[in-house]
Amino acid sequence: MEILRDTVIKIDLSAIAQNMRNICQLMGKDTAVAAVVKANAYGHGVLKLAPVLMNSGASLLAVATLEEALEIRSCYPYPVLVMGLTPDSCLHYVIEHDIIQTVDSLHQALLLEEIAARQHKTGTIHLKIDTGFHRIGFPSSENGLEEALSVCRLPHLQTDGIFSHLALLNDETNQLQFDRFQNAVQFLESEGCHFHYKHIADSIALVDYPQYRLNLVRAGALIYGLRGFHKGYVSVRQALTFETKICHISSLKKGEGVSYDYAWRAPEDTRVGTLPFGYADGYPRNLFQKGRVTIHGVSCPIVGVICMDQCMVDLTLVPEARIGDRVIIYGDGTENTLDIQAVSQLAQTNKNEIVSRLSERPRRIYYGL
Repeated sequence: MEILRDTVIKIDLSAIAQNMRNICQLMGKDTAVAAVVKANAYGHGVLKLAPVLMNSGASLLAVATLEEALEIRSCYPYPVLVMGLTPDSCLHYVIEHDIIQTVDSLHQALLLEEIAARQHKTGTIHLKIDTGFHRIGFPSSENGLEEALSVCRLPHLQTDGIFSHLALLNDETNQLQFDRFQNAVQFLESEGCHFHYKHIADSIALVDYPQYRLNLVRAGALIYGLRGFHKGYVSVRQALTFETKICHISSLKKGEGVSYDYAWRAPEDTRVGTLPFGYADGYPRNLFQKGRVTIHGVSCPIVGVICMDQCMVDLTLVPEARIGDRVIIYGDGTENTLDIQAVSQLAQTNKNEIVSRLSERPRRIYYGL
């Protein structure tokens, strides 16, 4: 399709593939890797990345919602795990489309059992155990595990996996949660339950806490080259570049204002460039007075309140700048660009939010494979 806008997101598929292979190599042959592709593959584009990830060693894809799973299923036959809960009224889609569904209550399990029996099929589920994160999951108490055991015994449901989620507060609480999880698994297995997959480690834990890998890990941020580990190491590189071009240049006199409320005024006669991107593209609006972009290898400050569709940049340090010149919004950290980590720190959030908030509006351009 013709590209009708200068603001684009470029994705290096060779980086995605190599990151996936490196993670799988680190895990070894006894631990499978689920590639987490929720939120449109963290803003990278799930339908383009799914085959790259599966062909590079992923054993299954993991998403947050049924809608995300159905999007993948519309194009690919890959195993897809919905890690969140699905409304009762939509559970029939899980069975109809062979989606792996997370279950944390006997109530929903019974509904799935009834639907599967009616369709003469076997549904596939993963049990979620709450070990202290307190988001979703069967309580790791005696009553909670008895309820989970009842789910395991339903004839038209296959309990393919069991998992939990670490809060990652510190080593002590991590170990407490892991022990609770292991105790839950051991109890259920002693009562005849069988789980193909057991998993608790996310991108951070799979690197920093190898003792928690079990036989499946959930790699999310890592496959996009976003580092979060502190103790271990795996070689990954950022796959995403967010860029645009200067669309207009204004010559301001000293004291003239820019954008809403004239929150920034030129301290001297200044050339200001207009860039065709804004918070509707997913750029954090709170980067006013903090954000920077790179033009001709020079880091230039964004000035004025960031608009929905446009923002302005001080061109003082690049007097040679012209309309049509390339602008790097998010780069890889080289040549004076801000990588995702640096942007997240400026925005006082985390890397995952920066990429997952990228909207559908900027066209994704894929290269490298």
